[in-house]
Amino acid sequence: MQAWRVHRNGEPGEVMRLDEVDRPAPGDGSLLLKVLAAGINFPDALLCRGQYQVRPPLPFTPGVEICGETEDGRRVIATPALPHGGLAEYVVADESAVLPAPDALDDAEAAALHIGYQTGWFGLHRRARLQPGETLLVHAAAGGVGSAAVQLGKAAGATVIGVAGGRNKARVARELGCDHVIDRRTDDIVAAVKDLTGGRGADVVYDPVGGDAYAKSTKCVAFEGRILVIGFASGTIPAPALNHALVKNYSIVGLHWGLYNQRDPAAVLRCHQELTDLAAKGVVKPLISERVAMAGAASAVQRVADGTTTGRLVVIPGPAAGEGTR
Repeated sequence: MQAWRVHRNGEPGEVMRLDEVDRPAPGDGSLLLKVLAAGINFPDALLCRGQYQVRPPLPFTPGVEICGETEDGRRVIATPALPHGGLAEYVVADESAVLPAPDALDDAEAAALHIGYQTGWFGLHRRARLQPGETLLVHAAAGGVGSAAVQLGKAAGATVIGVAGGRNKARVARELGCDHVIDRRTDDIVAAVKDLTGGRGADVVYDPVGGDAYAKSTKCVAFEGRILVIGFASGTIPAPALNHALVKNYSIVGLHWGLYNQRDPAAVLRCHQELTDLAAKGVVKPLISERVAMAGAASAVQRVADGTTTGRLVVIPGPAAGEGTR
């Protein structure tokens, strides 16, 4: 079978190579899955660079979420077991973590529902306790992670302010359902948030960016607000001034979704059922900006790494890339 593999750490476009390899063999408690669609996530770029919290042995195949088909024909979503990631024709996944793909979503959408939406749901509901009527500020609102938070925030009854970089991404954020959109390239984020909230600030901040985005969030978070630390796509990990959090009375809340898979898998199942119900109602629908053929996977991962994409890019190993897949 074909699989993209990283033989040395570096930029995805330089170190990913399409190889012919043996099909992985499932062991006890695992399933062999034919990959129907593989979502590309920022952690795939970090894996290539050797900067992710998990460092699989070289060579490895990136790809942390897929929609696949079991040998008995069931359509499922899964997180493949590294070092045999999802940018391949077949993967092996832990049977206990394999979930049914929602009927309301096609293969690409189902693949993209998993990590980003689970992260958004656990972040907003379990960690930040977002309430109806509160104001949610989402950084990188047009990206794969941010777009999920926008939809989930609206589903929860929040007023959503999206931050995006540039005219095109601001347009995408509006189309996703943001009540207000701030273009970080031309607007003053802090002043805009305070103006839109009557000086109160945002009750919850969803920050997958870090760096300057985090610094500005601390200046426009509300009394008893919660800043959700999701990731550091900017490449800069903030060093929080805890005296500032004390004086302004806000919380800094971390989220590592993977720990729920390890420590509370029943909660992951409940979350998936809720996401499936929301998808069936049309309330959430992953934004797939591009369906990429297998040959274009390395370039796609590089574009995600460079921050030039909107929504989610999804690799389709079969011949249906660019077409509406099921």
